[in-house]
Amino acid sequence: MRHPNRDHEHLDALRAYYARHHHIPALQRIADLLGFASRAASFKLMDRLALHGYVTRAPDDDAWIPGKRFFELHLADTAVAAGTPVSVTDVQAQPFFFNDFLVKNPATTAIIPIKGDSMIDAGIYDGDLAVIERQSSARAGKFVVAQVDGEFTLKELIKTEGAFALKPHNTRYPLIHPKGKLQIFGVLVGIVRRYGA
Repeated sequence: MRHPNRDHEHLDALRAYYARHHHIPALQRIADLLGFASRAASFKLMDRLALHGYVTRAPDDDAWIPGKRFFELHLADTAVAAGTPVSVTDVQAQPFFFNDFLVKNPATTAIIPIKGDSMIDAGIYDGDLAVIERQSSARAGKFVVAQVDGEFTLKELIKTEGAFALKPHNTRYPLIHPKGKLQIFGVLVGIVRRYGA
């Protein structure tokens, strides 16, 4: 009788190992980790995972590196209600990659930590990570990281009395009218926030 395929369970174990150690273990370590009898069983597993794009063989012998699908998460087809609960009988999921969702061009994208509370009314909090597409200009109404009077800040770019200004989203802070040059570093395209520990 053939045993059921446990490749997804083994893949999850390899992902957990990678999260702790930042590399995929060698074949013997994989065998020890997953309870295989031999390196050959590890190789067969890695070969199957490679076939589906989860890992790829490194130029070095006995070495593997993550493929794109190694970091694949699952995006549910059904949205969760933030108000009145709804009944969910069968939630489907599709592959999801945060980078594909947030980053159009990695070469021109920066992740910048947020410090302070000047944008809390826009839902941007101290400790959040801002995903910024670097560009030197922006339209009024966009949230931008800009250098103004020698300092960088994240604010809404607005136009008032024919000139650009930076608007905080916290009534405790005043509108910023640059004394000198206002230089746009980039436009906000996303916010990353982790809840809990």
